[in-house]
This record gives sequence, C-alpha cells and structure tokens, in this order.
Amino acid sequence: MLLKSCCIYSTGVLSVLLLIVGISLVLSNVFLHVVQSMEVVLNNGTEAFEAWENPPAPVYMQFYFFNLTNPAEMLAGERPAVVEIGPYTYREYRLMEQVSFSDNGTKVTAVNTKTYIFQPNMSWGPESDLIRTVNIPAMTVMEKFKDNSVFANLISSYMRSNEEGLFTTRTVGELLWGYVDNLLKALKTFDPELDDVFVMLPTMVNMCSSNASNDGEYVFFTGQQSYKDFARVDTWNGESSLHFWTSDECNMINGTNGASFHPVIAKNETLYMFSSDLCRSLYAVYEEDVTVKGIPGYRFIPPSEVFANLSVNPANMGFCVPLGGGEREQNTPIIMSLPHFYQADDKFVQDVFGMRPKKEHHETAIDINPLTGIILQAAKRLQINAYVEKISTFSVVIDDTSATKLHGVVTQQNVMINIPFMLIGLGIILGGVFMFLMCRSAAERQPLLSS
Repeated sequence: MLLKSCCIYSTGVLSVLLLIVGISLVLSNVFLHVVQSMEVVLNNGTEAFEAWENPPAPVYMQFYFFNLTNPAEMLAGERPAVVEIGPYTYREYRLMEQVSFSDNGTKVTAVNTKTYIFQPNMSWGPESDLIRTVNIPAMTVMEKFKDNSVFANLISSYMRSNEEGLFTTRTVGELLWGYVDNLLKALKTFDPELDDVFVMLPTMVNMCSSNASNDGEYVFFTGQQSYKDFARVDTWNGESSLHFWTSDECNMINGTNGASFHPVIAKNETLYMFSSDLCRSLYAVYEEDVTVKGIPGYRFIPPSEVFANLSVNPANMGFCVPLGGGEREQNTPIIMSLPHFYQADDKFVQDVFGMRPKKEHHETAIDINPLTGIILQAAKRLQINAYVEKISTFSVVIDDTSATKLHGVVTQQNVMINIPFMLIGLGIILGGVFMFLMCRSAAERQPLLSS
C-alpha cells in the first residue's frame, strides 16, 4: 500500500513540476532565444550566410509572350486578340557579390548578380522565335512629344519613311535582352545621352539588358540585433526610400528582397518584401499549410488589396502616377499586373481576347518553412502591359489612305456576311407578295362558282 501511495503522489508532483516548467518556458520565450543562438545571422562562415550568398536551390525564370493576331482590326478599334506562347525557360544564378560588413557586423552590403542560362529542353521553342507585340519605343516617343507639333510631325515622317508602326515583330531574345531601336538611334543624334537600346522591362534596371548584371547595391541587416531583422533591406542604391511614387507610404522600402526571411514565422504575420522589378514594396499574408517534399510549410500570398485600385485600397493612391509623369524609368507606357489580369477588374479581362485568369496558374505564392524561414518553393508571377491610346498628333498609327482601304475591306466583309440574311429577307418579301396575289385570285373566282 505504501509503495502504491508513493507512486501516486510522485506522479502528482511530477505532473505539477512539468506544468510549472512548461509554463515558465513559454512565458520566458526561451525557444526564441534558442533560435537566436542558432546560425541565423548573416556572419561569414555560418550556414545561413552561405545559403544567402549562394542559394543552393535551383531557380528557373519562365517567360511567356502574348502574340498579337489582329493588328489591323485593333487599329480599326476592335479589341486586341492575343495567343499566349511559352514558356521560354532560363536557369537563374543569383550570387551575392562585393560583400562587406559594417556597423559592428549588424549590416552587410552586397550586389545581387544574376546570370541566366537558356534551357531548351524546358522551353516552348528557341530564342529565335518571332513575337508580334506593341512597339513600345514608338509609343514612348509619341507620348513624350505629343504636345510638340513640330517634333511630332518630324517623328511621324521618319516612322512612315522607315515603315515603323504601332506594332513590331521581334525575336524572343531581342525582347528579353534588348535590341537597338532605329527610332531611338535616330533621336540619339539630337540627344547623345539617350539610350538607343530598348529593353522590354526597364524597371528591372539591368537585369534583362545583359547577363551577369545586378539590380543595384543593397544594404541588409544581418539579424545580429534581432532575428526578425534577418536579411531585411536597409537601403537600396544608397537610398532608404524610393522616389518613383507620389506618397511617402508608397515610396517605403520594406522587408527583405524576397530571397530570404527570418526564422519562427507565425501564421498571423505579414511578410514584407521589396521588389526592384516593380520598384515598390509589397506584402504577403498566410493562406494555407503546405508540404513540399515532406517538409511542412506555410503558403503566403499577396492579397488582392496589394494591386487594388483606389476604391478598394485608398493607400494605393501614391502608385497612381500619370502616364509619362513622375520619375519612372524612361517614361515608358508600361503597366504591371498579375498574369491574364488575375484579381483585376473584369473589364480588363474582357477588353483583351485571350485572357483566361486562373488562381493556380497566375497567383504569386511563397511556401516557407516557418521554423527556419527557408523558402521551400516560390512562384513570382508578373505581366507587363503596354498602355496604348490614340494620339491625334501622330498620323503614323494609321494614315488616311490606309484607313480608307481598311474601311473598304470592312464594308466588303460586312456585305459578304450579310448576303444570306439579305436573301432570306428577299424571300420573305416575295413570299408575302405571292400570298397576297393568291388571295386576290381566289376572291376574283368566287362569284363564278356561286353562279
């Protein structure tokens, strides 16, 4: 009996002790201190630093293009019709170079050099594939000089003589890595500082202009003072904020560069990222639990409010910069969105034939292991749109002669389409005349039958 009682009391005491110890550990946040003591600081020689300096996981960049199939109809006012072509896949190597530490190891300076190697076996076709798209250099020049009639007429004459129009056909390689544009080259004689090499996405700085280039100098926090500061961006190109937008909030540089995150991530946490591609900061929130190759993770996605218009998210007012205004790179008429206008107003989806937005294909998502902050898999999806408007100063879009010919073609097409309906209408009319004549003939024969 005595042994039995001792066992019972020992069990009770042990349970109380375990409860006390467990509650104490929770209240003292000892686990967080253990995490901080782990190698999650950007110090030379740590595993975290090696993974940050040279990410071991392979990164693939896939590009899709919308090939315009109805340029003449679009010039006549119809909605554009496009066919998606791709992917064209590149293996991306992103090394942190020119690394130097400062402020007693609390900050580290580096440039993120990116190199792209084409992967033919993972691509739709070769880089020599031709794509018909909007002539963005021409649209940029038109927008810039639309209020100067003298320059506008000179540019229009040059474009007509060189058969330059609103659309251009270029190879995949030219669109991605740049090409010498004849119009920009001609204008360079008047402005030697003008760059005559056009790159599809100038906001990506030099990423696409050449391989083995970078998007500027970063200063990161190492996480030495706080694990939540791990890899957080302090400055970009020597600036702690941007100058592209019209509000201080929109010009803020928040979070990491999207390649690393701090450890011990909670589901109710908001993850901030600075994207040099978009020239802005954005954020992601928890969506669901995932498993990647047996490793548990949290999926974070940017909510729809990130790219919403002012009626939904008034905080985005600072991003509403007039076309050609502000300090946008080269004043190009480029507007960024999610692919196929996913999460955009349905009007934009209906305005372009060929848009088929799907969450699973066009959503940006990041899967992160919550304990270590390591990215398990990620899909950053963006779409580059060219804003096209009619500029009356320029006759290069479509001249009167071409417009007359186009109207003639459209008229002939309408006649051909309506011929069957015209025949049906004529048949109905003749049928009515026939019935009228039959009734009249019957009425004339009636008196003879009666007599």
